[in-house]
Amino acid sequence: MKFDGVYIPSFNKEIFRKDIFKKDFLILGSAHNLNEIRIKEKQGVSTLFLSPIFYKLNKESLGLYKFVNLMKLTKIKVVALGGIDKNNVKKLSLIKINQFASISYINKIYEK
Repeated sequence: MKFDGVYIPSFNKEIFRKDIFKKDFLILGSAHNLNEIRIKEKQGVSTLFLSPIFYKLNKESLGLYKFVNLMKLTKIKVVALGGIDKNNVKKLSLIKINQFASISYINKIYEK
């Protein structure tokens, strides 16, 4: 289909043959714990959305300390995700992460 990349959610545990993709094919994935990180490494993920870093309704958050510890256990580029808003976005600079994703935070910026 000539896609440039694919996103593999945390629940997808299937290990893919990497040789079926073109050389510059981008594989994004998400994880919530060390076991899922290890699976994403085997899947050849180049960018990992690690979540939720902050509290999210009905979901336990990792928090800054656990997030940093998980981030140190992989060589994959990590992007913070989950519960990020205007009140806690500055905390990301404390852990020296310069990439984050947030739907609700960005939506609120554009609602004004």
